[in-house]
Amino acid sequence: MPEPRRTAVIGAGSIGLGWAVVFARAGWAVVLHDSNVEMLERARDGIGARLRELAAAGLLTSPPEEMLARITTERELGPALAGAEWVQECIVENLDAKQELFAAVDRMSPAGALLASSSSMIAASRWAGDLPGRGRCLVVHPGNPPYLLPVAEVVPAPFTDPAITARAGDVLRSVGMTPVVVNGEPEGFVFNRLQGAVLREAYCLVRDGVIAVSDLDRVVSQGLGRRWAVIGPFTTAQLNTRGGIRRHAQVMGPAYERMGAERGQHDPWTPELVERVAIDVEARLPEPEWGEQVLRRDAALIELERARRANAELFGSFDT
Repeated sequence: MPEPRRTAVIGAGSIGLGWAVVFARAGWAVVLHDSNVEMLERARDGIGARLRELAAAGLLTSPPEEMLARITTERELGPALAGAEWVQECIVENLDAKQELFAAVDRMSPAGALLASSSSMIAASRWAGDLPGRGRCLVVHPGNPPYLLPVAEVVPAPFTDPAITARAGDVLRSVGMTPVVVNGEPEGFVFNRLQGAVLREAYCLVRDGVIAVSDLDRVVSQGLGRRWAVIGPFTTAQLNTRGGIRRHAQVMGPAYERMGAERGQHDPWTPELVERVAIDVEARLPEPEWGEQVLRRDAALIELERARRANAELFGSFDT
């Protein structure tokens, strides 16, 4: 029987435990390393709890004990890296700490290992630019928890070998993740720029006395969040009204421009930009199929609502 593929996960916080679950669930051998011995000692209990929850929901294909057996812990960095095909860094969001760690990882890891950071903010250019092996470095930023939020931002630096970027996507798909490539290393990448935009407006609305904190959470959890759990914002606009995203931009674009101006932002939806977005959306959701697509959206929302009602105590606990 062939040896399982091997990954080293560096950092035993919540993201590190999440990545360990993702790789172990896919059959990889996982070595979890942390310089904090206490965190490392607690790690197996935390991973076991997550695996048991997934098993209880029918989301595992093997018993949790079998998957947990694929995960070992290692206090020393060198032995943790031995034989690793993929190294996933999950330490604190601190540039100096990442630079120091990746200098050691680049020096000690197998020459063919891909070196990925889970950073949500710090681009690879900032911590890998001076490394001899910088061509194999990039950011692979997950949502938290990654075993339930499969999207992963793949953010190469200008010096990242394109073959490494492609390989990252292949590996992520093989372990059940959905890779999306982010170009240009914008601060916050995409996940946190979107999240930050919502949070900035949320804080402003509370500050200005427009809405209570709990009610704002309800607007998202019982409205925007439910819809976005099924389809993204562009698809939402396409299916909100006949005429699709072009009609939506025509009707709502000026109002959104005014809202942005209230916050000192001037980013109008130009006809050229709307056309660019519409062409992509309509390729996936052709206008003649609008009615059918609306019904498919509703069917997905119905299933989501069914799950919420079946677990009303759990879901409702966040609204009290």
